[in-house]
Amino acid sequence: MATTAPPRYARILVKLSGEALMGAADYGIDPAVLRRIAGEIVAIAATGVQAALVVGGGNIFRGAGLARAGMDRGTADQMGMLATVMNALAMQDSLESLGLQSRVMSAIRINQVCEDYIRRRAIRHLEKGRVVIFAGGTGNPFFTTDTAAALRAIEIDADVLLKATKVDGVYSDDPVRNPAAVHYPRLTFDKVLADKLNVMDATAIVMCRDNRLPLRVFNLNRSGDLTRIARGEDVGTVVTFE
Repeated sequence: MATTAPPRYARILVKLSGEALMGAADYGIDPAVLRRIAGEIVAIAATGVQAALVVGGGNIFRGAGLARAGMDRGTADQMGMLATVMNALAMQDSLESLGLQSRVMSAIRINQVCEDYIRRRAIRHLEKGRVVIFAGGTGNPFFTTDTAAALRAIEIDADVLLKATKVDGVYSDDPVRNPAAVHYPRLTFDKVLADKLNVMDATAIVMCRDNRLPLRVFNLNRSGDLTRIARGEDVGTVVTFE
């Protein structure tokens, strides 16, 4: 009799950019894209994997971009944090419409619409089979949601941090602009830093390296890749500490 292989990971954290929720639009959230991503999270949860998410806010406001346009950086980043809360609430609604309980936990206090982030409570939600969506970044300006993803993954003792992108892993150059760019199936954190590869910001990379948290970069637009990663298939690029 055929048996289904157990999932490779017990607990994961998936980092989604806000732009991933736009689909083909220039702004906002594409409900079809949101539902497809939620469906993949539901499929992972059905295998017994505990899943957490960090969602960016670049489809609504990007703090660094507003700061370059002349706005105070602290104020711009606070607007970006609020945008992540909006995206997290949308993701929560989509997950729960598919029957999967979820909780939004924010690093900034906004508890009329979501819970405050408390590490032990977040872990308890995960242990009960709920998806936890971390919003509000780290709660501080000047830190990206990449750094927030690394921080939360370490805090909840995730087995791996999954970075969703528009391409199937890490390349030596932008593969859209340069068809000759080389795909890396495996990297070390030190090489990512030394070669200045565009994976995550340097703070997030150093945090993953120093806390021995593996990172896997994959293509969000390839349906089923999240489930394949959870099963242990070699998808995208894996970045490790050795």
